[in-house]
Amino acid sequence: MQTNFTERQLADPATQRSNEILRSCVHCGFCTATCPTYKVLGDELDSPRGRIYLIKDMLENNKVPDERTVTHIDRCLSCLSCMTTCPSGVHYMHLIDHAREYVEKTYKRRWDERALRWLLAKILPYPRRFRLALIAARLARPLRKLLPDARLRAMLEMAPDRIPRASENDRPQKFSAVGARRKRVALLIGCAQRALNNDINDATIRLLRRHGCEVVIPKGMGCCGALTHHMGKVQESHAMATANIRAILGELDGEGLDAVVINTSGCGTTVKDYAHMLRDDPIADDAARVAVLAKDVTEVLADLGLNDPLHADPLRVAYHAACSLQHGQQIRSAPKDLLRAAGFEVVEPRDSHICCGSAGTYNLMQPAISSELKARKLAAIDGTHPQVISAGNIGCMMQIGSGTHIPVVHTVELLDWATGGPKPRSIATVPR
Repeated sequence: MQTNFTERQLADPATQRSNEILRSCVHCGFCTATCPTYKVLGDELDSPRGRIYLIKDMLENNKVPDERTVTHIDRCLSCLSCMTTCPSGVHYMHLIDHAREYVEKTYKRRWDERALRWLLAKILPYPRRFRLALIAARLARPLRKLLPDARLRAMLEMAPDRIPRASENDRPQKFSAVGARRKRVALLIGCAQRALNNDINDATIRLLRRHGCEVVIPKGMGCCGALTHHMGKVQESHAMATANIRAILGELDGEGLDAVVINTSGCGTTVKDYAHMLRDDPIADDAARVAVLAKDVTEVLADLGLNDPLHADPLRVAYHAACSLQHGQQIRSAPKDLLRAAGFEVVEPRDSHICCGSAGTYNLMQPAISSELKARKLAAIDGTHPQVISAGNIGCMMQIGSGTHIPVVHTVELLDWATGGPKPRSIATVPR
């Protein structure tokens, strides 16, 4: 694609990077075939190629974006399926991130939209606030039909029936390896996940320890910054990322680390991109050191190999491939291979490359499109006739779990059970 940025515009590193990305696009349209919003809406401007044209026009002409442009950018899930499909290597993730930052700085949204986005940014990344908000939402849920805004109704419907208490395992501490130590790892404990389901971190700690890992929860670790980053709120997201980097460096420069383990794939995609996010920041070199160490938990377990995976029932498991894992991190086979090694029958739904509609805050901000994608994903999963659904991202788990009676568990919960841990509570009643 030909671009016409001025030298002055290209002096901005973000614009320079976007120029490189735009120039790599050859207009082939392969991306439209795998774009969830294009499949649902059928509008070229709701495809990656269409959004690329809108972003190019906006950036190149220093435009204050109009409502139409912002609408189509907001409708992007950031599922990154287009990046997997693209034959030209267009790094759409960096481009859409820059576009959202630009929109946030230059476009004045309606007051209710500004208030809603501010509220999400001030609640979701903070587990205590989020837990309180979930309790309030659960109490108010019977009144949801009275609310005129579908987004507010979606927020009330998001609250699970069971809101767990904070886990003691999420405090800064160290867990020794069982037997000889093979690795020393830091565990990113997340933010929203801690309020929604603390069984995931608990299972991850047990599983890693059982496989020879000393697990560290660094002091000062919190939200990775993904939630605010995808809303274009750069100042907040970079502050969160910087806090995490400093927390991890305390361990890395102390007793050392072999990996930073992440069990929420949306967070993993962001942490692995810290080097780019903070490339112009004084902490850039340290950000790059942390990004290199970031590993999804299934990457680490695939390297270690499963010990004695003979304890679980051989259930039929539908594996849901989270977009941030299969497209954002290009991890596809490891979770399925581990589940099979653990004795489970693994089935994969049709169109497994298509997003379930969760996408961070997307199911709250774009409930109509999100609901349509959820319905399609559930129909595909039902077609596999599973006993259990497995996923590697809390957002996907909540999205899918809200529309089915089939138990939805994190992959590490199944692997923990198979190697000697407790049976996941959500599948306690599933027959053998």
